Amino acid sequence: MSRKTTRRNFLRDASLVAGGFYIVPRHVLGRGFVAPSDKLNIAGIGVGGKAEVNLPFAYNNGSDNIVALCDVDDRMAVNGRKKWPKAPYYKDYRVMLEKVAKNIDAVIVTTPDHMHAPMALAAMQMGKHVYVEKPLTHDIYEARVLTQAAKKYKVVTQMGNQGSSGDDTRNVETWIQAGVIGDVHTVHVWTNRPAWPQGIPTPTGKYEIPKEVDWDLWLGTAPFREYNPAYLPAIWRGWVDFGSGALGDMGCHFIDVPYRALRLGYPISVDTSVGAVFLGFFKEAIYNDCYPPSSKTHIRFPAREGMPPVEMVWYDGGILPRRPDELLPDEQMGEIDGGIIFEGTKGKLMAGLFGRKPTLLPTKLMKETILPPSKFPFVENGSDGHQQQWVKACKKGYGTYTSSDFAVAGPLTETVIMGNLAVRSFNYYETDAKGKRVFPGRRQLLWDGEKMRITNFEPANQFVKRDYRGGSKLEV
Repeated sequence: MSRKTTRRNFLRDASLVAGGFYIVPRHVLGRGFVAPSDKLNIAGIGVGGKAEVNLPFAYNNGSDNIVALCDVDDRMAVNGRKKWPKAPYYKDYRVMLEKVAKNIDAVIVTTPDHMHAPMALAAMQMGKHVYVEKPLTHDIYEARVLTQAAKKYKVVTQMGNQGSSGDDTRNVETWIQAGVIGDVHTVHVWTNRPAWPQGIPTPTGKYEIPKEVDWDLWLGTAPFREYNPAYLPAIWRGWVDFGSGALGDMGCHFIDVPYRALRLGYPISVDTSVGAVFLGFFKEAIYNDCYPPSSKTHIRFPAREGMPPVEMVWYDGGILPRRPDELLPDEQMGEIDGGIIFEGTKGKLMAGLFGRKPTLLPTKLMKETILPPSKFPFVENGSDGHQQQWVKACKKGYGTYTSSDFAVAGPLTETVIMGNLAVRSFNYYETDAKGKRVFPGRRQLLWDGEKMRITNFEPANQFVKRDYRGGSKLEV
């Protein structure tokens, strides 16, 4: 006697098949029902802060799964653990990867900068797709390793500079490459950051470690130092052992736009000047444990792909570029977060964070000029779809396009961190026979990108690759 096949009967009978039947065809489950095999199983390393954006956007109201959570600070994980109570929670990312590796497809890393590289590499070596907050890494060597690792392990990658998925970035890229303002020779990029303490002495005093914090795990690869509330939760960015300062925080957002538009690669030189901290008449404080309160950095790139050499000038801590003559007195330069100005042989183009509101100068040209439509495909939901673009690419597999895969994000991060290499070299000093400080590093640094070396000032190379606490190594 024949029996009508129903969804319930199919699922019951399928479970009896020898060896199990784990992937159920979508059409069997009915329209609107997402098969378990169509969901990406995501683990979050770092649950608070920016993770409270990254994880929900990836989760997408249940379209995908958050299957494990990890944070060294229980206080930061409170909201995430409430939202996904069934996800097992760990403090050590290595334990998490070991315990639940078979249940994880992909990992989102949202931690202080100094732990991005070891966490992402560990996941990639296990074949897991990775999404890593900006900046991709803390130093240049780490960025090069992650770029190579993504290719070797054939995983889908994305850096968390969401503006790279925005419409404005694509329009600016199109207009610059179409020659709307001619050949670009100079780009000014600035930010209002830091919004946290910088240019301050190392904190002192003895403090009890909060019971919710595993301080040794929080330090991770960084040199040991005593716990101090001056370092966390979000104020670690200003300390050189943990963060990347204003450049690391905002450079991957702002510099991404000209980096793409001008097809930039490795720079050839960098020099900087930094804001001083004065203790009195002719008394300047040098705080090498912390980034300076402000800086102005010149990064130069050679000619490439038919484009002339270009100089990029970065400003932070309240320093601004010269106001363009083409901008009317009452017109705003950039926006509150900062801005970008491209200077070309035929004109200028101004934009804000993520390339927002790209505008020809003088602004009246926006009504008089026919601008070419983007030659680059727009991302669904724009920058708000940055995490979901990665999720969907993970399901399709390696080779699927993402806006900021490590092949792009790695070299971009190297350029951003190049500015910090100059900043840290600026305050490098030696002591002469009389005990007087000598600052030999206040010069232009020449860079060999392929070999990852400063060729004219050896002390600067110590900042290209840092030593990990405990002697651990980062190798593909």
